[in-house]
Amino acid sequence: MLAVAVFTALFAVSQAQAQQAASPAKADDEPTTLATMTVTAQKREEAMQDVPISVTALPEQLLKDTGVRDIKDLQVLVPGLTVTSTQSEALTTARIRGIGTVGDNAGLESSVGVVIDGVYRARNGVGFGDLGELERVEVLKGPQGTVFGKNTSAGVINIITRRPSYSQSAEGEITVGNYGAIGVSGSYNDALSDNAAFRIYATKRKRDGFLDVETSRGPRTLDEDGDQNFHSIRAQLLLEPTDNLDINFIGDFTSREENCCSAVQTVVGSTAAIINGVGGAGSIPTVADPFARIAHSNRSTEQDMKDKGISAEVNWESPWFGGATLTSITALRDWQSINALDFDYTGADLLYRNANEDESLTRFETFSQEFRLTGATDSIDWMVGAFYADEDLTRHDSYSIGVGYEPFLSTALLARINPALAASPTAPLFLSQTTGRAFGTTFAPGLGALDRYDQNAKSLALFTNNTWHATDALDLTLGLRYTREKKTLDSVYSNPNGAPACASYFGPTGAPSAAAIGRIATALTTRGIPFASLPAAQQQALIGNIIGFSCLPWANALHNGRSTQQEREEKEWSGTLKAAYRWNENVMTYVSAARGYKGGGFNLDRVQTSNGLSSGGQGIIPVNDTSFDGEFVDSYELGAKTTWLDGNLLLNATLFHQTYEDFQLNSFLGTSFVVRSIPKVTSRGVDTEILWQPSKGLMLQGGLMYADTFYGDERPTPDFVAPDGALYKLPGNKTSFAPEWSGTASATYEWDFGASLVGRFNIGAKYTSEFNTGSDLDVEKMQDAYTVVNARFGIGAKSKRWMLEFWGLNIFDEEYVQVGFDGPLQTASATPNDPRNTYNAFLGAPRTYGVTFRIQY
Repeated sequence: MLAVAVFTALFAVSQAQAQQAASPAKADDEPTTLATMTVTAQKREEAMQDVPISVTALPEQLLKDTGVRDIKDLQVLVPGLTVTSTQSEALTTARIRGIGTVGDNAGLESSVGVVIDGVYRARNGVGFGDLGELERVEVLKGPQGTVFGKNTSAGVINIITRRPSYSQSAEGEITVGNYGAIGVSGSYNDALSDNAAFRIYATKRKRDGFLDVETSRGPRTLDEDGDQNFHSIRAQLLLEPTDNLDINFIGDFTSREENCCSAVQTVVGSTAAIINGVGGAGSIPTVADPFARIAHSNRSTEQDMKDKGISAEVNWESPWFGGATLTSITALRDWQSINALDFDYTGADLLYRNANEDESLTRFETFSQEFRLTGATDSIDWMVGAFYADEDLTRHDSYSIGVGYEPFLSTALLARINPALAASPTAPLFLSQTTGRAFGTTFAPGLGALDRYDQNAKSLALFTNNTWHATDALDLTLGLRYTREKKTLDSVYSNPNGAPACASYFGPTGAPSAAAIGRIATALTTRGIPFASLPAAQQQALIGNIIGFSCLPWANALHNGRSTQQEREEKEWSGTLKAAYRWNENVMTYVSAARGYKGGGFNLDRVQTSNGLSSGGQGIIPVNDTSFDGEFVDSYELGAKTTWLDGNLLLNATLFHQTYEDFQLNSFLGTSFVVRSIPKVTSRGVDTEILWQPSKGLMLQGGLMYADTFYGDERPTPDFVAPDGALYKLPGNKTSFAPEWSGTASATYEWDFGASLVGRFNIGAKYTSEFNTGSDLDVEKMQDAYTVVNARFGIGAKSKRWMLEFWGLNIFDEEYVQVGFDGPLQTASATPNDPRNTYNAFLGAPRTYGVTFRIQY
């Protein structure tokens, strides 16, 4: 109904708009036109209102006014865009129209691609930092794989930075804010000769953490988390040796050495008493108060990220095909992250990861090359191209076991069998008795699991995108892409401590030994459970439960010494077909159909099931084939782009329907992150946007999106079957991180102060309706509707030599959750409101404010 109303309104007033355009405006009041805004959504410069794509274009000044420095900041300006981060800022995830990826799995590529100056980036996390001097940002919604490369089945964030120019200029900035924030940045641009220029930008930013941390007995001593400490430098060299040739070299380096990311408890279950008994009082709150912003962690969360790269873009106006332009973009990038982690998010010493390269490393080394030949005739705009990428992914993953792991797991396991048994003073000894090992050695504190993953991905694609101007009013566009991708993965698993608890249960045949069963029977019988008189099925269930908890992935002896080699190759077509009709100079409508594709891959984690197959239920048998299939989307759009008031009001709307097949859902199943292929996911709705400059100095920007995004009814594996399957709530329900409604609004006003000063004010807001923040849709992970409001006021020189700005982000201190998840080892079932369950969350940023002083020469 909303879509019909929008389109009816657009067409009903198109004739009136044409009459208004004929009336001359007063010269003094005539604002600068918006209709000439250009984008590169089809890899060629075009007026935004002529491009048959749902695209939000954010110009440089608007990005400055709203304080955008990274892709996470873009949310306040783009309806339908959600950006979250979890246990590391390296795991930042972008979603468009409710579609994206989530979780700690470096083998899973994003459905929303990030492209910076024409170079595709390996993961969204590279866009979470300081993007530097921005010329504009384009957010393209829907599958864009035809021209923007692989793995853009939900959309693209296309970032264009400022290039060198031939005028000498220098800019500087210093920022001071709450939480001890301080930042400095500067840039210098100059000409080297008549045909060469350079630009250099550098920044350094620091800030205290958003969370206070209760460290319990340590060894952690740092009492805050979520701080910021990074520096970045970016240099460009532009060469234009001839009138028809330009070459732009870019080199950049970013270093981030921070502490991130602790989580808080949103629901506290009955395991809290066990946590506090093992780790000492105050290891976990007894009543959840997440927005007190107090985390509990006895282990480090330090992170060290390095991102560096070089690229060269060559544009040559060739003598071929009537002056077609040949573009070459060559890039070499190296990104790595080392992260410590307190896996249990409590002050008890249960599970953790150390921050050293041997035990915690994710690294991407990527070479990419793109060639495009673009030309035009009187009737056809055409482009052909090729893309090649060679990516090496290295991951070192580990789990270290703390001294509190054995007593906690013993007591928690007894509490599952019979809650009354957890109160016994001998409860911490339970697993030492079932394994026959001395207490304190059952799980051998220290490095418990150490795994190595080496993945290579080679991708080759040929593509074309062509627009035929069939008439003066009708354009037809055909885009095709053929992609061939080959991935290989070598995995080596080890348990440096030998996984003694798990190993103690199995005899030479690989089945539980008679001695182990006898120890289990004795340990239960002495606690009042008449094991011998129980039915056989109940005996087997108890044995399976005890062995299963003793052989969780990081402590499973069946993984020790195991190595696997996996390989997959995909050859797929994707593409788009569009028809755009310009009814008059003010109204253009279009219809499009697109087939998008995102490659499959491998789970880079310990995966184990009941039968050793990915399709199996819960169990302890290692899975050798950890692959998951490619993701496909069929997308249909009906859109309108309209221009009003002499080009100073843009009103656009898009009706969309997207159906995903084999949607790649990365889920935390309580013990590991595993990608599950969802047979069908549908996203449908309407997206509207407005950009209006009603008078000189006043700019209004906003948008409203309705998106109904939901899973299909299929239940492909036991994980989706109630009551034990971790994902049984998904079929037929709305997807996680997919609000039905989201809206943005921003207003900027600039006015003169006397003869030499100017004032500038901006206020922007983002509304998000309720949505679930967990991949398994637990009701405890629902986030209510919320609105974040940012504001900025500045006063400066009309000459733009200087500007003093006072700013605030989330000025009303709205409290909201980014991602909710099960408390590791602290949930007993997937049943809603189970009092035994503890849930955690990563919070959104609190209110921040400060002052920025800019100077320009």
